[in-house]
Amino acid sequence: MPEPQPAIAAFTPRKFVTRRGPDPKQERSARTRLLVLRAASELFAQHGFRHTSVKDVADRMEMTKGAVYFHYPSKEALAVAVVEEHYARWPALLEEVLAEGFGPLETAEQLLARTAVAFRDDIVVQAGARLQIERPHIDAELPTPYVDWTDLLASLLVAAREQGRLREGVAPDAAARSLVSAFFGAQHISDVLQGRADVVERWAETSELLFHAIRAH
Repeated sequence: MPEPQPAIAAFTPRKFVTRRGPDPKQERSARTRLLVLRAASELFAQHGFRHTSVKDVADRMEMTKGAVYFHYPSKEALAVAVVEEHYARWPALLEEVLAEGFGPLETAEQLLARTAVAFRDDIVVQAGARLQIERPHIDAELPTPYVDWTDLLASLLVAAREQGRLREGVAPDAAARSLVSAFFGAQHISDVLQGRADVVERWAETSELLFHAIRAH
């Protein structure tokens, strides 16, 4: 039977203010908007914000710049939309893991393991991560990264401590900060050295060490 889930921190919904085009309800327009977003994600992930133009996105889509501007009226609006989609991945992933009924410590392990898969396979996740690194060059409001992850993991570790699953002397806040630092460091190193092809394996190695260190035995 699935274990009852403790109250845990949730990811904050991310919506950022920037000048946008219309948000058409028609299915065809909505589909085109998503395709433009994916094309922009591919280019941002490969070339970064400064070296990607709206014309590059239009060329990849084989459409005019005006057609792109109809959906996203600036390059900044495109970048914000990609980052919003990046952040939208995590609440859904958390719900998926919670639905499987793991205890809090295993929930943290599973969530990070599946996030590693997303960093390997999901171009929107990859693009959002690069845009966060390049945030000083983007004239739009982007969220402060890592904070939600740290809060979420800390709440899971507090719940694990209450169940006697955390090693004595381990502080949930400090352990959460260490997990976040290790995860995002591992994915960044994997990106630089292997284009994230090995991020799942590298995180599995790191995860085994860290969770062994914080789990009660």
